[in-house]
Amino acid sequence: MSRAHQAAKRDLSRRGHHAPAARLGAVRLGLCCQFAAQPIKFRTTTAAALQGKTRREQLRHLADLCAANADSLLAALQFCAAHGIRSFRIASSLLPVKTHPTVGYRMDEVPDADAIVEQFRTCGEYAQRQGIRTGFHPDQFVVLNSPDDGIVSRAIADLESQAELAEWTNADTVNIHGGGGYGDKPAALERFRRNLGRLSLRVRSRLTVENDDKTFTPADLLPLCREEGVPLVYDVHHHRCCPDDLTVEAATAAARATWDREPLFHLSSPLNGWPGPKPERHHDYVDPLDFPAAWRGLAITVEVEAKAKELALARLQHYLDSAE
Repeated sequence: MSRAHQAAKRDLSRRGHHAPAARLGAVRLGLCCQFAAQPIKFRTTTAAALQGKTRREQLRHLADLCAANADSLLAALQFCAAHGIRSFRIASSLLPVKTHPTVGYRMDEVPDADAIVEQFRTCGEYAQRQGIRTGFHPDQFVVLNSPDDGIVSRAIADLESQAELAEWTNADTVNIHGGGGYGDKPAALERFRRNLGRLSLRVRSRLTVENDDKTFTPADLLPLCREEGVPLVYDVHHHRCCPDDLTVEAATAAARATWDREPLFHLSSPLNGWPGPKPERHHDYVDPLDFPAAWRGLAITVEVEAKAKELALARLQHYLDSAE
């Protein structure tokens, strides 16, 4: 572990079991999916690893993984509660290979399904009691605007599965990117718009869309968000990599206006600094200077997308608290 990791870990330890939630006015800092230093792990598998098993053996193994992941999720939420972390992005793979075309499954096929679902519901109830916001961010291949209907159909299956788990865990967001431009961004956004009609209410009520670092800027997505009632998750790092005519302040205000609940934003810093190569790559930590001044005091959730996970969040929280 590097000296920077060690220093951040000591800072996290000093905050202790009864650490208060982050100040920064009403800003809620969020942890994404995994841990850098904690022994909390989530388990997964692959279709290839399951192929040699009988269907009964597959489902038994998948049941064990799902139950273990529910236990790990509760441990993750307990860590967040103990360290004043008020938002946690739940990993999209807690129900491994659930929508895979050959080894996928419905929950009612899995042994002890009722008990597993109850475990996840317990996580959702705990998060709600502790004031921890939860959400999901499916993989980047989950897109609604592909010209290939097979890709869209698989994306919809993934979104429906994520929304089912979101319902159990009291998560209020299932966030996706706008998708590809495919040489015609207006046409791509029109496909996105049309395919919204194929989603269940369970998905639509949670679906959000995020600007990306290569194709769709906030200005590209805002008209769709306003017209279709899809909140914009404003990623300021992506906006800095893929700018438009909006300032950070204007994009912040416009994104907030698309929400009917607490807005969710993303923050990260470039691996080699802004002048360095490939600024879209994320650093282990967040440079406090990358936290927009316009966000201070707002009632928003800011997910910290940094490779050092809880260590990065603790360091950012310390810097921002000290600057008040």
